[in-house]
Amino acid sequence: MQIDFLQCHEGECLPLLPEGTAFPGMPFHRHKGRPISLLPVGTRIHRGDGAEALCSVTGHVWLEGQNASHACHCPLLTALERIPGGGGLVDVTTSKTGWSLAWVTLSDKGFQGDREDLSGPIIGRMVGETITLCHSRGFIIPDDPVRLRWLLTSLALEQGYDLVCTTGGTGVAPRDFTPQVTASLLDMPLPGFSQAMMAASLAKTPNAAISRAVSGVLGRTLVINLPGSAKAVRENLEAVLPAIAHALDKLAGDPADCGG
Repeated sequence: MQIDFLQCHEGECLPLLPEGTAFPGMPFHRHKGRPISLLPVGTRIHRGDGAEALCSVTGHVWLEGQNASHACHCPLLTALERIPGGGGLVDVTTSKTGWSLAWVTLSDKGFQGDREDLSGPIIGRMVGETITLCHSRGFIIPDDPVRLRWLLTSLALEQGYDLVCTTGGTGVAPRDFTPQVTASLLDMPLPGFSQAMMAASLAKTPNAAISRAVSGVLGRTLVINLPGSAKAVRENLEAVLPAIAHALDKLAGDPADCGG
C-alpha cells in the first residue's frame, strides 16, 4: 500500500481517500493499493522501512465526493508526529498492538453540558490499568435508544473497536433502555459477565437486584453494560476485568485452551 501524505502537524486529523476521488476544498491524504476502509481504530501506519509510526486510525467517516455515484468510507488518520507531505506516494505498512476501547455515557444532562461525566473516564482508567490499549475514546449521548443503537453498531461494525462499555440506563426508570437496545444487537450474549457483576453488586446493596445490564459480542466486539454511578461502575467492572483480556483474545482467534 502507498500513501501520498498531505502536510500536517502532530495531532491533526485528516481523512484518507482512495486515489481518483475528488473532494474539492477539503484537505486529505490519498492512498493507492488495496482498499483500507475497514482498518480498525488503533491501527498505526508506518513508513515501509519500519520506522516509527506516522499516524494512527482514530475513526471513520463517510464522505460524498464530486461527481461520485457512491459515498466513500474513509479512515481518519491522526498524525503522531509532524508529517512534511509533498513527497508523493510513500510505501507504508500497518500494525496494531493492544486493544481499542470505547466507553459510551448515556445522560441527557451530560450531553447538554449540565453534568460532568464521572463514570466514563473511570472505565477508561480501570481498563487501561488492566490491559494494553492502543486507542481509547469516550462518547456521550442523550438517553435516546435510536442514537444508542446507531452508535453501538458503528463502534463495533464500522469503527472496529475491540471493547465497548456503556454506562447508564440499566435500571427500571422510564428512560432506562440500554439493556434492551444492547440485547437486540448482540450476536452472542455472555450471561456470565452479567452474573458476575450482579453477584458483586448484591454483595454491596440489595438494590442491585433491579439491574438489567447485559453483555455479549457484536461482530468481533465485546460489549458490556455498566450502571450509571461512578461507585457502581467500579464495583461492576472489577468483577469482570480479570476475564476481559481472555475474552478479547478469543474474539481475535486465539486457539489456546481456556484452562485456568
